[in-house]
Amino acid sequence: MKDLALSDVSVLTPRSYGYDLLRWLRLLAVLEVAWDRATPSELDVLVGWMKSAPNPQRRRSAGGTRPGVVNPLTGKPSLKAGYAPRTINHCLTVIHGFYAFHAIGGRGPVVNPVPESRQQRTALSHRSPLETKPTVRRGRLRQKVPQQAPRAIPDRLWDELFAAMRCDRDRALLEIYVSSGARASELLGALAEDVGWAEQLIYVISKGTRLRQGVPMSPQGLRYLAAYLAEGEPLAPGDPLWRTRRGESRALTYWAMRRVLQRANEQLGTNWTLHDLRHTASTRMANGGTMTLAEDQTILRHADINTTGVYLTVRIEDMFDRLQEHYTRPRPVRTYAAGYSADDMKAVFGE
Repeated sequence: MKDLALSDVSVLTPRSYGYDLLRWLRLLAVLEVAWDRATPSELDVLVGWMKSAPNPQRRRSAGGTRPGVVNPLTGKPSLKAGYAPRTINHCLTVIHGFYAFHAIGGRGPVVNPVPESRQQRTALSHRSPLETKPTVRRGRLRQKVPQQAPRAIPDRLWDELFAAMRCDRDRALLEIYVSSGARASELLGALAEDVGWAEQLIYVISKGTRLRQGVPMSPQGLRYLAAYLAEGEPLAPGDPLWRTRRGESRALTYWAMRRVLQRANEQLGTNWTLHDLRHTASTRMANGGTMTLAEDQTILRHADINTTGVYLTVRIEDMFDRLQEHYTRPRPVRTYAAGYSADDMKAVFGE
C-alpha cells in the first residue's frame, strides 16, 4: 500500500487493491496456506468461488429489482448477483502485482501464482499507440469480457428523466452532464471559480491526466446553473460549486447525487446510472453529424481516438422512420422489355 501511494496513483487505487488483497488473504487463511507458499491451485479455488458466490454488493433492497432482470423501459439488465468478469480479472491483476512487488525483494514464491499470457505480453511489448490493439488469446483463468454497446438514453426517456428532477441544482447537473460529457466525480468536484460564464465552460480535474481542463456546457445548463446559484448565499472562491440543500450546507458527494438519480428511477421505473449520462453525451456528439471524431475526442478527453469511435453506432430506435419506410414499401413488379408478352413469358419460363 505504501508503494502504491508513493507511485502517485489515484487515492481510489490503494483502496481497490486493498479489498482484492483482503479477499485473497482471507481465502488463504481458510485453506491454511501461507501467502508466500501460494500456487496456481489456490488461484483456481479463488476464481471458482468468485464465479459461483453471490456478491454482497448486489443484495436487493426492499422493493428493489432482482439482480440480472432486464428493465422493460430502458432495456438495460440490472447487475447480476455474482461477481462480474471484470471484477475477477481485476482481482487477478492485483494479486499478480502483489507477488511481482515482493519478488523484487526476494520474498514470496519463486514463480508468480497468477498465470500469464505469453502471447499477449509479446504482442503488446512493442506496439505503437497508433496501431490497433491486436486480438490475442486470454491467459488462463482470465474471464471473457463482452463488448457492451454505449448505454445512451433515448430522447423521449431523457425528457422524462429531466422532468423528474425536483430543483434547479439537479436540473443544472443533468443538463451539464449530458452537454459536456464530464464524468460524475469530475463535475461534482468543481469549485465556485471553475465556472467560465463568458466562455460557457466549466473547468474540471480530468480523471486520467489530473489537469484542470475546460469542458463546454449548453446555454440551458448555464441558465439552470445561474438559477441554482441565485437561490442561496454567494459562494466564495474555493467553495464547492455543488452543495446540499437540506441541513448544514456541505459539498454534494457522488453518493448523494447517485441517490437523486435513484429517486427518479423509482418514480419512472427505470434503472439509469450517472455514467449513462456520459454515454448519452458521447453518443449524441459522435452521431450528430456536426462534429468530427477528433473534436469529440477533445471534448470527451479520451486518450485514444478508438475509444471515441465506439460511440459511432447506429441504434435501432434511431432508425424507426427508415424501418417503417422499408416495411411499407410495395413489392417490386416484374416487367419485360417492349415487344414481349407477359403471358408468353409465363408459358415459356413458368412462374
